[in-house]
This record gives sequence, C-alpha cells and structure tokens, in this order.
Amino acid sequence: MKVLYKGRPAAVWTIAQEGEQPAWVRRAFAENYLVWLDGHVRILMAGLNPDAATNLRVGAVGTLGGGFAGYGMYVLGYPGDVLDATNHRVVSPRQFARQYRVVDPVA
Repeated sequence: MKVLYKGRPAAVWTIAQEGEQPAWVRRAFAENYLVWLDGHVRILMAGLNPDAATNLRVGAVGTLGGGFAGYGMYVLGYPGDVLDATNHRVVSPRQFARQYRVVDPVA
C-alpha cells in the first residue's frame, strides 16, 4: 500500500500477526527490530531507518556521545495500529485515516 503523509511518501504497515508483510517488515523481524511480545509488537525505531540524521531529528537515538539514553528507543504497537517507519510513528487506525492519504491501496 502506497501512502502519503504531509504530501511525502511513507512506508507503512498495519500491524497484524497474520497477513501480508512488506519486505522491510520481514527484514526488521529477521534483524529483531520488530519483536512480537504477548500480542503486541516491540519496535526499535532507530533500527527501522538507520539514517543517523533522521534518527537525530526525530529523537530516536540517545546521546551524541554514542550511547543510548533509553528514551524513545522502543515503541509498542498493537494489532490494528499502523507503523510508519519513514516518520518513526505508530498511529491508531483513526489517526491514520485523518493524517494519511492512501495513493494505491493494492500495491
């Protein structure tokens, strides 16, 4: 599914244990950036988009000295929520409907 957030393309996945997963989601599970825990997903946001400049902008990394402060590293997502890896966000279906525009629902 191709979507736009604030007029820019975004890589999104509707969190679900069953069903289609984009290649980047399968890769993130293989690299343990996404992990199922008791019916929800633990997400290491800094691993989803390893661009350091983007991670600093959105606050997904810890200290500039090289260590992680621990804040903002992990986010929890529940089935039905939408993970936006491009913008480091997890949004509810309602927020997704208001803030995103689906360009191609099939792809």
